[in-house]
Amino acid sequence: MYKIAVIGERDSIYGFAALGLSIYPVEDAQEGARVFRRLAEQEGERRYAVIYITESLAAQLEEEIEKCRSQKFPAVIPIPGIAGNTGAGMRAVKKSVEQAVGSDIIFNEDE
Repeated sequence: MYKIAVIGERDSIYGFAALGLSIYPVEDAQEGARVFRRLAEQEGERRYAVIYITESLAAQLEEEIEKCRSQKFPAVIPIPGIAGNTGAGMRAVKKSVEQAVGSDIIFNEDE
């Protein structure tokens, strides 16, 4: 069975443990990159199908996250952290939809 992980600042992700998700609090981007790589590379029953990552940490790990975009697993989903919503999560959704469909069908904005 696939699992779901949440990576980010402790205060931002602690509540996800109550939902049964695996939480990985990190102190800085270097530790976050190390944890992210370890989770993304797991195979078999230990594999994570979804990795939620706080937007602030995701912004610092763009290169690592981009490597996962061409793979089936894991899906990497940015979520707002304790500091609030930066809009990075919505931009990631928009980008994914545009890649899958070929146009912006959700926001329908001209750039």
